[in-house]
Amino acid sequence: MSNDQAFVIDKNLGARLNEDDVDMPVANSDGLPVVPLTAEQKYLFDMRGWLLVPGVLSEADCTEMKEFSQQLHDDSESLPEHERSAVAGPLQKLTDHPNVVGFMNEFVAYPGLSNQECYGFRQESGSLFYRDVGDGNFAPHNGNGMFRFPGDSHLYRCIPGKANSGLTRVVWELNPITEGNGTLLVTGSHKAVYPAPEGLKSPDSPIWETYTCPPGSLLFFTEALTHSARPWGNTEYPRIAIFSCYNTVNSKWHNWNPHPDLVASMPAKRQTLYRPVHVSGNLVGGEIH
Repeated sequence: MSNDQAFVIDKNLGARLNEDDVDMPVANSDGLPVVPLTAEQKYLFDMRGWLLVPGVLSEADCTEMKEFSQQLHDDSESLPEHERSAVAGPLQKLTDHPNVVGFMNEFVAYPGLSNQECYGFRQESGSLFYRDVGDGNFAPHNGNGMFRFPGDSHLYRCIPGKANSGLTRVVWELNPITEGNGTLLVTGSHKAVYPAPEGLKSPDSPIWETYTCPPGSLLFFTEALTHSARPWGNTEYPRIAIFSCYNTVNSKWHNWNPHPDLVASMPAKRQTLYRPVHVSGNLVGGEIH
């Protein structure tokens, strides 16, 4: 065990978790190598509570995914019932995209329930956000995640060298996000110890931060962070975004599950994203330690 590892307590008698023995998947269910976070990305997410990775998807992927999203939005009944979902069709490969797995391995996964056949985290929601001009409301919420009770899921825990994000939001922006249209975020509020000031109830508060990005960009933020939607203002095209939440394997916040026939059609490793919510024995293809 290297001396620079964080002192993470294992489950028995306060023993230290040996991170050299942790078996996080190095490829996703499509056989693509997982993209680990860089040291800078880990620092930025822990410090800010959010991380933008611009231009992850190719133009061809964005086009295909937008066409499916448009059909899902405009004419969902033209799709088989089990495919009427933001985790179906070409969108399915976003669920365990190599960048998503790399992030989750670092900030969400439970090491004892992870191996090369099984993810140590689960996806617990998946939605299409399709917004024309004026759609969306300013409604700030969450924050102060260091002090939430565990059952709330909207929590953030950290020790020197290691952090856990609990319920974590993943957003795929399939159209460009221009100035004034990105999700609003309060940097650092996941660690805040004071109530938010009254000024934060205005979208014009300088405390709010946001982002612009090209199509195919990926946004992560902890649900422990204060954040808000706002009305879509771009008249050239709608917002087409896939919003998902991920959580530890023993926690569930949303009343959502993908259609069982859709899950059954997925690669075996991808199916582990939707396994039951418990810890004991909940490992596919390996031995629980």
